[in-house]
Amino acid sequence: MILQILILLGSLAMFLYGMSLMSGGLQKMAGDRMRSVMAKMTSNYFTCILTGIVVTAMVQSSTATTLLVVSFVNAGLLALGSAIAVIMGANIGTTVTAWIFALTLGGGWSVSSIAIPLMFFAFLLTNVKKYANLGEFLMGFGFLFLGLSILKDTSSSLLLDNPGVRVFLSSLSGHGVWSIILFLIAGGVITIMLQSSATATVITMMLVAEGLIPFDMATAMVLGSNLGTTVTSNIAASVANISAKRTARAHFLFNLFGVILALALFRPFLALIGITVEAMSFPNPVTQAFFLGDPDTLTAAQSAHNAALSASLPYSVAVLHTVFNIITTLILVWLIPQLVKMVSWMVPAKGDERETHRLKYIGVGNFATGDLALTSAKLEVVEFGKLCRRDLEHVRAAINATTLAEFEEADKKLVHYEDVTDNVEREIATYLREVSKKEFSSSGMARVRELYRIIGEMESLGDSGETIGKILARVWEHKCSFTEEMLHHLNKMIDLIDAAYSAMDYNLATPLIELEDISNAEGAEKAINSYRDELRGEHLSNIEKASYPYETGSFYMDLINCMEKMGDFIINISQSVIEAKNV
Repeated sequence: MILQILILLGSLAMFLYGMSLMSGGLQKMAGDRMRSVMAKMTSNYFTCILTGIVVTAMVQSSTATTLLVVSFVNAGLLALGSAIAVIMGANIGTTVTAWIFALTLGGGWSVSSIAIPLMFFAFLLTNVKKYANLGEFLMGFGFLFLGLSILKDTSSSLLLDNPGVRVFLSSLSGHGVWSIILFLIAGGVITIMLQSSATATVITMMLVAEGLIPFDMATAMVLGSNLGTTVTSNIAASVANISAKRTARAHFLFNLFGVILALALFRPFLALIGITVEAMSFPNPVTQAFFLGDPDTLTAAQSAHNAALSASLPYSVAVLHTVFNIITTLILVWLIPQLVKMVSWMVPAKGDERETHRLKYIGVGNFATGDLALTSAKLEVVEFGKLCRRDLEHVRAAINATTLAEFEEADKKLVHYEDVTDNVEREIATYLREVSKKEFSSSGMARVRELYRIIGEMESLGDSGETIGKILARVWEHKCSFTEEMLHHLNKMIDLIDAAYSAMDYNLATPLIELEDISNAEGAEKAINSYRDELRGEHLSNIEKASYPYETGSFYMDLINCMEKMGDFIINISQSVIEAKNV
């Protein structure tokens, strides 16, 4: 008995590991394509739904799609309403997994017999760099179905054929609405414990196929697993920013609405599933039941009926899973604006968050593969760029301060931002080191080098703000004062730096497939250099005319040169982006 239990647990672990491995291989192969599809999304909700279906079907992971969507929302690249539509599509796309299991458990497509030979060829492919991702996918495929086969055989002998288990499960049925609620909770708990709605679906398929629970209770378990699967994203979002929390809440509300609707119309919903299954030439699971009793005493017709019904029930569960998500999507797609308002009310904004510097995207959760994890890192870098640009406001405030108290207040913020940029650079670099331990697609390493160089330049921008503060501190210490013309020139230089920041932000946030060149950044850099040269010539002339003290002029040119150097850091960032595109 103990050995059988360990075999059962081991087969479950093999099944889960195979699913993770297969999903990882698919994500690596589809990584660049996924980013391209997501980047081309529009405000059309139906297009977003289709995107969610396609991406999730490709990577076999609604969680990966959801986390990627959260990152896009956080970056401001995707509206919350569009993100909700993508998640709706992801819920439909994830039902593809249920159909794969149905094909296996239903007996129409047995792959367990070829799982081990397949793993041999997968091993060979993993040793060929060009086909390593395909090999990983096939290896996961083999582990998944080998684990599924062992799980099915072990559970049949240990649990499904156990009279005590049959009596216990039978005792839970037949109590009307309370049985439905009980199996609903069971489906949710299994999903939360195993962190996999797919595993909960397989367990449900096996239970109903063996006649241990009626189809209406299996329906309740599937509804429960749909609620349980939202727990993971909500837990992950609990330490993330407002956009992540709102997206996770929307995912929960979507599934909650579908479950409530299905429970309120439980019998009509079951009838619809039965009609759909019959239209596919399978026995109706709602109107047809197993013949109970000793298998040896059943007639040939009754045994044939039981066999046909058992083989068809996994397909019925897959139909149930698909119809549930499609109906919920068709209803709620028209209510997306109301969903946005509801989650905004549930997770209200807490004032201006511009001074909050906690990482937003990396903290949401890592993707299973290096390429997709780099998407989160890139979005974090986009936010890092916005953080550096905000530091320019404090540079302007420090330069234009009319009292020592005003300057000291601005200088404190410059010092604070220097510390913040150091911390952000360190945290992103740490994350990149962890990501680099995983395998990449062909463009992966180029993207890592790009991100390392960019965060280094951004950290230098933070240092520049503090340097400007030190120069201005010496100005106040020596009781110097800039002329109105000097202040005008300094503010104009700040405007040019801000324009360069604007070009940098655009180049960082624009998907590489859409970024044609960095002429905007090059133009901004040229304008900064030209103005620096112009001011340098004017300064030499003013020194000859003694228009202002030499010491004041020296501080003035130190500021101009420091800001020109900031322009160099900014153009280097855009150059890093375009170089990564051309690799």
